[in-house]
Amino acid sequence: MLGRRVARHAGLRRGQLLAPPPRPKLSTTTTPRATTTLTTQRQLYFLTSKPTRPTTPPPQFFSPSNIRSLSTTKPPRRLKLVIQRSLAWLGSSVLFVSLGVIGFFIYDATTYVDHISASGDLRIPHLALNPRRGGPKNLPILEEYLDDEDDEVRKQQKDKPRLVILGGGWGSVALLKDLNPDHYHVTVISPTNYFLFTPMLPSATVGTLGLRSLVEPIRRVIAGVRGRFVRAKAEDVDFSARLVEVSQVDCHGVDQRFYVPYDKLVIGVGSVTNPHGVKGLEHCHFLKDIDDARQIRNKVIQNLELACLPTTTDEDRKRLLSFVVSGGGPTGVEFAAELYDLLNEDLIQMFPRLLRNEISVHLIQSRGHILNTYDETLSKYAEDRFARDQVDVLTNSRVSEVKEDSIVFTQKAPDGTVITKELPMGFCLWSTGVSQADFCKTISKKLGAAQTNRHALETDTHLRLNGTPLGDVYAIGDCATVQNNVADHIVSFLRHLAWKHGTDPEKLSLHFSDWRNVAEQVKKKFPQAANHLKRLDKLFEQYDADQSGTLDFEELTELLKQIDSKLTSLPATAQRAHQQGQYLAHKFNKLARAASGLRANDIIEGDVDAAVYKAFEYKHLGSLAYIGNSAVFDFGEGRGFGGGLWAVYAWRSIYFAQSVSFRTRVLMAMDWGKRALFGRDLMSY
Repeated sequence: MLGRRVARHAGLRRGQLLAPPPRPKLSTTTTPRATTTLTTQRQLYFLTSKPTRPTTPPPQFFSPSNIRSLSTTKPPRRLKLVIQRSLAWLGSSVLFVSLGVIGFFIYDATTYVDHISASGDLRIPHLALNPRRGGPKNLPILEEYLDDEDDEVRKQQKDKPRLVILGGGWGSVALLKDLNPDHYHVTVISPTNYFLFTPMLPSATVGTLGLRSLVEPIRRVIAGVRGRFVRAKAEDVDFSARLVEVSQVDCHGVDQRFYVPYDKLVIGVGSVTNPHGVKGLEHCHFLKDIDDARQIRNKVIQNLELACLPTTTDEDRKRLLSFVVSGGGPTGVEFAAELYDLLNEDLIQMFPRLLRNEISVHLIQSRGHILNTYDETLSKYAEDRFARDQVDVLTNSRVSEVKEDSIVFTQKAPDGTVITKELPMGFCLWSTGVSQADFCKTISKKLGAAQTNRHALETDTHLRLNGTPLGDVYAIGDCATVQNNVADHIVSFLRHLAWKHGTDPEKLSLHFSDWRNVAEQVKKKFPQAANHLKRLDKLFEQYDADQSGTLDFEELTELLKQIDSKLTSLPATAQRAHQQGQYLAHKFNKLARAASGLRANDIIEGDVDAAVYKAFEYKHLGSLAYIGNSAVFDFGEGRGFGGGLWAVYAWRSIYFAQSVSFRTRVLMAMDWGKRALFGRDLMSY
């Protein structure tokens, strides 16, 4: 009020503010009148001007004009800066996404071809259309291909050593990805034209991942080495003539057979499921290929749909909803976990709740624990997890027969008695180890005494197939096993060494320095034995029974046999096959680089592999297993851990990084996103 009175007294209109007066010049001699005038002007200025700092007036001084002035107060400077930056970030994001979408459509437009891309001037080799016949069975020989004259690079490859790879699995793909394309003329022969990412196959059986997210066209992989692909099945090998016999059904439905010549042959045909002599396996499903995953998903969805029909009795409904998994290895355990996830997370939303109460999942394991190759604490963790999820784990049980609607098995009780049980089932997955494919049985029978293993082809530590010419034929992956007869090889070496020095082998005695040299030979030829030869002094002292300070022939033989007994067969896993494929690629590259030097020194026969490259050494990087919204990691030697969702994300990340191509990684990420947003795919087709 005082401010308004002063303003009216000064002759100002309402709402008009008094301008601040000019600052007076003060002097040391100021009159009392001047001082009074200056004080009045300062009072008028502070009463009529806007304060520099917002102050909260007492309640009695609020008026409509004051309220209007408070409502129009500008935001602080920091808030304005935050708003400006947020708008700038939002605008940049929208601009970036828009440019990305526009760029994608521009790129997509370039992928369409309106004109005919085929050339009119094509040169096709004569032998590609009219192959000559020969070999033991007088069959056509594939010596030239239809695309040998397509460009200069392919023309130059015709004179290079022929590398033929049988199979398109983990080992073969690892070999192709690391092989130098300038050294070999590569041909891949496989009945399927894709590579399958097997570790994530259980996820495809329940719709967590799409089927196409796990496969990569083999021709796209071969393009990296400018190789050729023949979709056919290997039947036999003539090792003397270096010819592979293959078969394929032609367009008329007639089985055609022909030969493919080779200079180096790599056998990586994989394995088949071990039946263990059980009757009725035609009522079971297997999980080895992408088509198996599709059939399993169709069967699971079909059982759920049949259980909803009004004509289905209670007994049939319980049988249809009884899912049995035979085999407690990683494949069986992961499938049971994926099936539980489907039933617990998606079924309850799409099907009647009654089905969820009547569904049962049973896991039959012949050993005392599931995941018996893992650390015992991790196996127990997985069993406890399944018990919490109401997955019935039946250990110490062996299946004796599989019927159309039930499975018969024997179970060993804690007191040692064996009880026979029969379990109704609507679905059974058979996952109980691997055995030889028919092609490997044919090869093993042809090689006779050189092949003594009934489950896989035997190779030496350089992955060369036993019984074949050195450096011609190699075997990798599930179809092969590395022979661990350390004692036989080293004893033969010692006999040769003794005769060379004119000494009777039975009278041979080695001092510690001699034993150390022998140990180095063992490590070089058998890298897997290196872990058992760390304390040479203790081994020497332990097996020097007569305390003579030397090892005689019998003592040394016993020592080597003990080491041999500790060596186990390499696991039939994708990890081992991948390492073997990489090993062969690096060795082949080095052999090609050393070929000119070997020819100059007339070294064309003998143990060339050992002279050029080291023996294969398997390095276990760990084992993973998914157990239903949880995962376990086993790194060997008692090192491992398990956990919940964070472990699941770690498990996914590892397999995501190991996927064969950027395309499959993108599809896998999209499938996991779709599962989170829309649930699993519950369609059968």
